[in-house]
Amino acid sequence: MDRLQTLSSRCTAGYEAWSQGRIANMHRLAKQFVLFFGVIPATIIALAQPADEQAVLAPIQAMFDGMSKRDALAIKAPTLPGGMMVLMRDGKPEQMTFETFAERVSKPGKTRIEERIHSPLVRIDNNLAVVWARFDFLVDGKVDHCGTDLFNMVRVDGKWIIASVADTGTKTCPAK
Repeated sequence: MDRLQTLSSRCTAGYEAWSQGRIANMHRLAKQFVLFFGVIPATIIALAQPADEQAVLAPIQAMFDGMSKRDALAIKAPTLPGGMMVLMRDGKPEQMTFETFAERVSKPGKTRIEERIHSPLVRIDNNLAVVWARFDFLVDGKVDHCGTDLFNMVRVDGKWIIASVADTGTKTCPAK
């Protein structure tokens, strides 16, 4: 009889250990399920973000392309009429309208100019966006000055345009 009780208690203990392990596995699977289905929507949002960011960045690139061509109309095309620029030079702000900037940059010249931004940080909220990015301004393929660009963007009639620009500019640029 003792042997039967011992065998019975071992079976009961084995069953309890097995069922606790199974419950622990079920909890682990439930956590993985929640994590997996919580990550999928976040991943879908993250995948959708680059297209939105590209739409915000497109008018900035269009302005840069216009600058490279020294084309006043192309520089102004992706901007909000009456919009302003603030260029910080040697700690002093230089303010001008997009129109004035376009006239200045579009003057005929023999040098090739190009502005490039790096790793832009884009934030979007409905019809408002901001872009913060390091930039290099090249003259004849060599960095002339660098700094940080800050673009305020607005979406008008479904199209992103540049509302204002602020930038810092320094001749002390890291070697590339």
